[in-house]
Amino acid sequence: MSDLINDFRSYREKMNEKILASDNKVMKRIYNIDTNTYMEGALTSKTKEMLGLVSSMVLRCDDCVKYHLEKCIELGMTRAELFEIFSVANLVGGTIVIPHTRRALEYWEALEAEKV
Repeated sequence: MSDLINDFRSYREKMNEKILASDNKVMKRIYNIDTNTYMEGALTSKTKEMLGLVSSMVLRCDDCVKYHLEKCIELGMTRAELFEIFSVANLVGGTIVIPHTRRALEYWEALEAEKV
């Protein structure tokens, strides 16, 4: 596993554990809503993750981008679909999204290499 992937996953897991260990009802509910939002419904989980990826790119949240990339690859998103998502995100978000697109592609390539 690449350091890029391992570092992200380890940090996210460690900090999520700390946050949830606080036993704060509001934070637990926010995490629960997040989980439930991406479940199958009128839209597939894959479609919802793709929407989450576009939104995260436009909002310029690299951690969120990485999270959604992981979910998208798990759900079978293709490289061609990835670049269409990049197109939408850059159109909606403008050129400020280009650096996030670079980092997203780097992370995607690490995820692809991990699958091999």
